[in-house]
Amino acid sequence: MKFLVVSDIHGNTAVMDWIDAVAEEADVDCVLVLGDITDFGPNEVAEQILRSIKRNTYAIPGNCDPLDLSETISKVVMDMHGKTTTLNGFHVAGLGGGNPSIFKVPFELEEDTIYDMLKPISKEGMILMVHAPPYGINDMISSGLNVGSTGILKIVKEFRPILVLSGHIHEDYGIKHIDGTTFVNPGPAKDGMYALVEVDNGAVKAELFTVSS
Repeated sequence: MKFLVVSDIHGNTAVMDWIDAVAEEADVDCVLVLGDITDFGPNEVAEQILRSIKRNTYAIPGNCDPLDLSETISKVVMDMHGKTTTLNGFHVAGLGGGNPSIFKVPFELEEDTIYDMLKPISKEGMILMVHAPPYGINDMISSGLNVGSTGILKIVKEFRPILVLSGHIHEDYGIKHIDGTTFVNPGPAKDGMYALVEVDNGAVKAELFTVSS
C-alpha cells in the first residue's frame, strides 16, 4: 500500500499542477492531505484543490483552515477529522486542527480535547494522520522551541502506531524512526514538497521529495 502525503498547501492552487502527476507516476493507492489546505479560507479553495485530485483522497483540516472545513471536505473526498477508516487492513485514525499556540488561529483544540477525541478512535499499531505533530518529534520551530501536541504524544505512547503523519511545522520536515513508529512530516506542499510512504506487512518505507521547478 502506497500513499502520496501532502500537507500545508495554504491555498496555493499550483499543487493542482503536480499532485495527480506524482500520484500517477508513483502509482499510489491514495492521497493523504494533512491540513492547512487553505490560508484562512475560503472553503471554496479547498474544494477546488481536492476536486482536482483523481485518486482516492483522505483529508483533514489544519489550524489555518476554517472551523467548518470538514463539511466541505466531506462533499468531495473522505473527511478524516475525528474519524477512522481501514486501508488494506490497517486501521487509520485522523484528527485535524492544531494544538494551542500564541497565534490564536481559527482551528485550535485544547490538549485534553485532542486526546479525548483521538482515544476512542485509536487502535494499537494504527496509522495516525494528524495536522499537528506530537510534542518533541518533527515539531521544532526556527527559534529552537518544540511546539508539538502533548495530547498526540500521549496517544502515540499509549497506542504505538506504526506510522504517524503530520505537517504544521514547515521547517521541521523529515522522517524519524522511534520505538517502532515511523514519523513523517512531508514539508509544505505550497513549496512543492511531499512524501511517498509505503506500508508492506507492517514495514514502513518513506521518502521525501520536492517537485522540480
